[in-house]
Amino acid sequence: MDSIQTIFAFIVALGVLVSVHEYGHFWVARRCGIKVLRFSVGFGKSLFTWHDKLGTEYIIAMIPLGGYVKMLDEREAPVAEHERHMSFNSKPVLARMAVVAAGPIANFLLAIVALWLMYMIGVRAVVPVVGEVQPESPAAAAGLYQNAEIIGVDGVATRSWHDINMTLMRAIGETRDIELTVRPFEDATALPESVKIPVQRWLTSDEHPNPVRALGVKPWTPKVPAVIGQVVPGEAAERAGLLIGDEVLAFNGIAVTDWNSWVEQVRENPDRTVTVTILRNDQEISLDLIPDEKALADGGKIGYIGAGASLFAWPEDRVREIHFGPVVALGVAVKETGSLSFLMVDSLSKMVTGLVSVSNLSGPITIARAAGASIQSGLESFLGFLAMLSVSLGVINLLPVPVLDGGHLVYHFVELVRGKPLSEKAQMFGMRIGLTLILGIMFVALFNDLSRL
Repeated sequence: MDSIQTIFAFIVALGVLVSVHEYGHFWVARRCGIKVLRFSVGFGKSLFTWHDKLGTEYIIAMIPLGGYVKMLDEREAPVAEHERHMSFNSKPVLARMAVVAAGPIANFLLAIVALWLMYMIGVRAVVPVVGEVQPESPAAAAGLYQNAEIIGVDGVATRSWHDINMTLMRAIGETRDIELTVRPFEDATALPESVKIPVQRWLTSDEHPNPVRALGVKPWTPKVPAVIGQVVPGEAAERAGLLIGDEVLAFNGIAVTDWNSWVEQVRENPDRTVTVTILRNDQEISLDLIPDEKALADGGKIGYIGAGASLFAWPEDRVREIHFGPVVALGVAVKETGSLSFLMVDSLSKMVTGLVSVSNLSGPITIARAAGASIQSGLESFLGFLAMLSVSLGVINLLPVPVLDGGHLVYHFVELVRGKPLSEKAQMFGMRIGLTLILGIMFVALFNDLSRL
């Protein structure tokens, strides 16, 4: 069922993103008097086809990994004399640039709309309170303390751990002071304090950066009871006889205080026979358990059993509702779209210069899994994911790489400056380079996806 939901969420997300992107090209092309021959969402065999009164063919194709808008163009096929004024190539260069730029711009507008809806619906977020500061960590050396609420990072207000992580991501690869603005969680009237944490080429070599953890900070979490809430069929937990509702009391005779301590014990004992004491129907039972072994990217190994915790409630004072009215929500959405765009550009530039590992690139598998996870968390979570993905698509398409919209914009800009277009030979050479680059990036992203699996 989870797999079906993941595939469905992926198709919906990608379908919306592609449709909006291509509609941006389509809408501006029509306004510029260009005849649109075909509007396709997806590639491959057509599943549904229809035409409008202007002769445009609309297609929904089998492979939902992209789309395209085909316009009348004398460079691609002969055009009748009476239709030449409607061809793409006959239009002024500024009109052609507008058509090309419209796709990415539509993605940024989609992100704003998605975030606007998300903040009007309201988002429940965990209050960013420090649960533990690791000894001898950068945060400890800077004087960060337990139960401090982080209300700002580098001058940017933070309402949740998501806000903190997104702001800290900007510091990856940099050498400077990260400034946290904090106050005691128990005293909202206390004056905020500034904690400056120096970093040097921060997380440059980390393949999967976790900014909060890298500073030595553990977010506050309630003690989760060690009660089994999920058992994955065929995994170690089921093979050992664990059932939903079992409360774990001890692991090899060592008392289990909460779910985290239980997980730590499991992780530390891969492929070893251990004795687990559980409470079932008011009776203590001992079971033999052999955690399966999972290899880590750094060569280490951990144990896992295929079991999840029972649902539990967070204290109300540790969760806040982030909700705005229509006008304020629109302003927040625009600002956050800008922040996401800046973060995307900054991350790509750092990746090119080697400050961020290319292992952070993600492909369709990771995107599909993220889509599935977001839709399980609710509509507001899916809208946030859709906004982030839409910004990514918009930024990537504006890169000055031939084949992408940004590459076409470069060609048109050169034409604007020179007064005439580049030669067909030069354009085709650039297209080949661009295609090679894009295929290489796609290969790396897919390799990263498979490595994560």
